Amino acid sequence: MQLTATGKQIEIGEALRRHIEASLNSTLEKYFKTAIEAHVVVSREAHLTRAEVSIHIGRGIVVNAHAAAGEAYTAFDTAAERVAKQLRRYKRRLRDYHAKARDHSAASERAMAYVLAPIPEETESEEATTADAVDQGGGGPAVIAEMSTELPRLTVGEAAMRMDLADAPVLLFRNRSHGELNLVYRRSDGNIGWIDPELDPTRRMHRRAS
Repeated sequence: MQLTATGKQIEIGEALRRHIEASLNSTLEKYFKTAIEAHVVVSREAHLTRAEVSIHIGRGIVVNAHAAAGEAYTAFDTAAERVAKQLRRYKRRLRDYHAKARDHSAASERAMAYVLAPIPEETESEEATTADAVDQGGGGPAVIAEMSTELPRLTVGEAAMRMDLADAPVLLFRNRSHGELNLVYRRSDGNIGWIDPELDPTRRMHRRAS
């Protein structure tokens, strides 16, 4: 596994780097031996130290976790334990998923992902001008970054697992059962929401048959 450990406004010494490597290697050997790469970022956050751990354990599967504490070792250990907890939770399903992924090696598409600038608050005098610009097709948030991303073909259960492992708020995917775009998202009550648009049923029947 390739490991990258970076410090932001904080120095990562050799002892901490060795601790990070030993901890992640131990966890991955125990739960999931096919990890490709890991990235750890330790940064200063006010009076706390924040550790962010991201591990790419296979095709399309990324495990993210973070924690903050008064000391760098404690912050990292807490984040690493959250990674281990996720791997324990999904150990069997991850193995099943990777077995299926080998049988669906081309079952994904590419899509463009965009980062938009936040919409600033407006004064009353600006509201009318903005409304006119929108009516004429202008306005709207500016695109500040764009990137290519994967649009995977998954079951709803697989999509929920991938979203949870990545600690992401939402995941867009193509539903393997009928081929249409679906979305899973994290609700404020802690449950996972699933959006499955009501499309022409004949299209779904045709996709199932094919």
